[in-house]
Amino acid sequence: MRGTVLDPAMLLALDEAFLMGAESGEIGPSFRTWEFPNPTVVLGRSSKADRETDREHCDRHGIGIYRRCSGGASIVGGPGCLMYSVVLSLEHAPHLAKIDEAHTFVMQRVLTAAQRQLPEIRLQGICDLTWRNRKFSGNALRITRSHVLYHGTVLYAADLENVARCLAFAPRQPDYRDGRDHQSFITNVPLNPATLADDLAAGFDFAQRFDPPSGQVPEAIMARAVELVSKRYSCEDWRFRH
Repeated sequence: MRGTVLDPAMLLALDEAFLMGAESGEIGPSFRTWEFPNPTVVLGRSSKADRETDREHCDRHGIGIYRRCSGGASIVGGPGCLMYSVVLSLEHAPHLAKIDEAHTFVMQRVLTAAQRQLPEIRLQGICDLTWRNRKFSGNALRITRSHVLYHGTVLYAADLENVARCLAFAPRQPDYRDGRDHQSFITNVPLNPATLADDLAAGFDFAQRFDPPSGQVPEAIMARAVELVSKRYSCEDWRFRH
């Protein structure tokens, strides 16, 4: 993958491919970070596109709308938004099959990594990271028979105005939001993304890292992702199924 720009459908499919590869025993726990090359809306597994996004704005500005395999609400990725994902084994940590335990396990590590650069960062709501009471990181998960996929976002230099334009008002809101609109609620946080990626990888040192320069995506995982793209992630009837 080094030096290769992957499209949004492939980047999202890789998360599920790594999860499926772990389920089948092809690969162990994994960790990677990346960024979408262009602004991209990502629906949650059950998100309703017309309720959670401004499709007219996205269509007018050529902003793609895709769907991920995990739950949660819609997000906007793109340049200035670091994405991370980690696949965890329930065989080694059975308690992570409980959603609250999975949130705690991962988010304490993400919080610790972020606080290395900015100690005043806080964990609020179920799985949000905030700075000065404004959200800069949202997270989601999917639990399968023997593994957990946990992934999230970190806004550090994103176009926040565009994020607010792409998304409709959130269907579910944490108490600390206090009814604020997107632009009043989200923020970029002054973190160095490369340093954060390394600190996150250190926090999940039991998982093999696959983002450059540490490792290439295994051929079997890439082949699985290609199949997922062709059957689901690039297909409008799946992306807009809700």
